[in-house]
Amino acid sequence: MLKIKNLHAKVEGLKILKGINLEINPGEIHAIMGPNGSGKSTLSSVIAGKEEYEVTRGEINFEGEDLTEFDAEERAHKGVFLSFQYPVEIPGVSVTNFMRAVINANRKAKGMQDMPANEMLKLIRDKSELLEIDRKFLSRSLNEGFSGGEKKRNEIFQMAMLEPKLAILDETDSGLDIDALRIVANGVNKLRRPDNATLVITHYQRLLDYIIPDFVHVMVDGKIVKSGTKELAKELEVKGYDWLKEEVSAS
Repeated sequence: MLKIKNLHAKVEGLKILKGINLEINPGEIHAIMGPNGSGKSTLSSVIAGKEEYEVTRGEINFEGEDLTEFDAEERAHKGVFLSFQYPVEIPGVSVTNFMRAVINANRKAKGMQDMPANEMLKLIRDKSELLEIDRKFLSRSLNEGFSGGEKKRNEIFQMAMLEPKLAILDETDSGLDIDALRIVANGVNKLRRPDNATLVITHYQRLLDYIIPDFVHVMVDGKIVKSGTKELAKELEVKGYDWLKEEVSAS
């Protein structure tokens, strides 16, 4: 599904990614961990097509197409979803109306008519129940006055509504208490299908107790320096990242 080869990228003239190689197949969940400044969020932004990041070398192939040929909106229409670390507030636009606009824009890009109102309402009802979201929540202005947990739950709700082929969750666990973490993680697990994939960016092993990854990758200084199973995340929880930095320096 996603094949990244020797990816280099910079922002404001600063080199961040220095040769990323990564392959994600349908049905898989991959987690990327690493210390602050290692390039994790930059990688997610580059895949999603945020314009301030410049790819200087390498390939991002998604379902047989070169993603670097498309802007962020086109990538979203092709099924790439990015859950932002700091979602923006949109006063006066309810969660429901925002989702209606996004879904119909997605359908328009594919040459389809707007989703009929009764189908939209059923979809909203089904997905909100799946994620244990209160109906009153859906009538609130998007992210306005939301707690950290509410913002992240809303991001997963958007993911559930859009049903992307590749979902990138950038530090979804940031600021979540245990209950909110459980609900968000359960939503991600319920949305897993054989034909979609998820890339989870996180600092902490605790999220991976709820979202079980098939593979864990560790980034240090713009490169993936080690890959393994969930056991690697547990090892990092005990040892931290310093031992990997030392390995990288030694090599």
